[in-house]
Amino acid sequence: MKMILPLVLGFALSLSGADWPQFRGPDGNAVVAEAILPTKLDAKTIAWSANLPGRGLSSPIVVGDRVLVTASSGPKQDRLHVICFSASTGSVRWERQFWATGRTMSHEKTSVAAPTPACDGERVFAIFSSNDMIALDLEGNLLWLRGLGQDYPNASNSLGMSSSLVTTDGVVVAQVENDSESFTAGLDVRTGQNRWKLDRPKMANWTSPSLVKSAVGKTLVVLQSGKGLAAIEPATGRVVWNYTEGASTIPSTTVSGGRLFVPSNGITVLDASSTGETPKQLWRAGQLRPSTASPVVLGERLFTLNDAGVLTCADANNGGRLWQLRLKGSFSATPVAAGNHLYCVNEKGLIQVVDPSQPEGAVVSELDLGQTVLSTPSIANGALFVRSDGMLWKVGQKPAL
Repeated sequence: MKMILPLVLGFALSLSGADWPQFRGPDGNAVVAEAILPTKLDAKTIAWSANLPGRGLSSPIVVGDRVLVTASSGPKQDRLHVICFSASTGSVRWERQFWATGRTMSHEKTSVAAPTPACDGERVFAIFSSNDMIALDLEGNLLWLRGLGQDYPNASNSLGMSSSLVTTDGVVVAQVENDSESFTAGLDVRTGQNRWKLDRPKMANWTSPSLVKSAVGKTLVVLQSGKGLAAIEPATGRVVWNYTEGASTIPSTTVSGGRLFVPSNGITVLDASSTGETPKQLWRAGQLRPSTASPVVLGERLFTLNDAGVLTCADANNGGRLWQLRLKGSFSATPVAAGNHLYCVNEKGLIQVVDPSQPEGAVVSELDLGQTVLSTPSIANGALFVRSDGMLWKVGQKPAL
């Protein structure tokens, strides 16, 4: 096991409701209902922009005044970057670089810096497609380094890995699923050592874990694969229940109101509070099948994006289709929701703000960032944070001078 274990420096910052500490936000559902963002976007609403090195598809995470992103640079993308910006000014607070110890092959559309990092309020955890995993404190000091590609040398696929991290109950969960040495591991946040490791279906998988409350109020980690779902106790790795009717290997499950909205046979909704070996199915709708973007639930409405860039709005209680709206372009990024609006960023970098309260939905403003954007945006502190390979933007009201 390849590890570096320096002394832990005593620096901590509690997570607040305004933070965006992981992929798809604090609840992993891409929604911040109480957030207030500008809905009329133009060049004047770009608060700042900052250059990024190399390539990267990971989403920014935001903790207090820190915006953290990963990137990979060099001809083989074997230089790994973790960069911390000031959320208020866009200046670089710190940057740390590491050499990849695992394979850096990936499809030309993606990159080695595809998985989104996570923060537990005290530590930042970053993982790369090379299966190198890094833990830093919020000042950028190295806490531990784990070369999962050296520990498990067959754990990779030829297109690249992109599952993001989640952390809960003193464990950071790394979903390293592929068509060879496929597993998910719960690593101790303090040391990086395995608390548990589960063998997983041997197939390429780009979904990310979700967190959900069980029937007795305990947090479970939901793992998705082509075989279905498995709910895991984060502290022990014990499997609590399985759903075995298959699921997508690209868009991930969304949790909302105690329900799991699973990209399975279209959309299948499961009751997360069910007891027993299989959760209760509430409804299923084949016509709501998402493409790359994960489903989003805002209030009592469900939104999915298909291959043609058509946004479908459905009743989240029964799957009944309410309306469809064709957006411009194709999408890799999942829409994010603030207040009563959706922010959809297409692959050409065009942000389209959708007001779903209109009878057929309506795009109320657009902002063209002019670069390819494949990563899901983040919302924190009244602003939208968007990244391309080469740029990070904060979109929101500029501070008064």
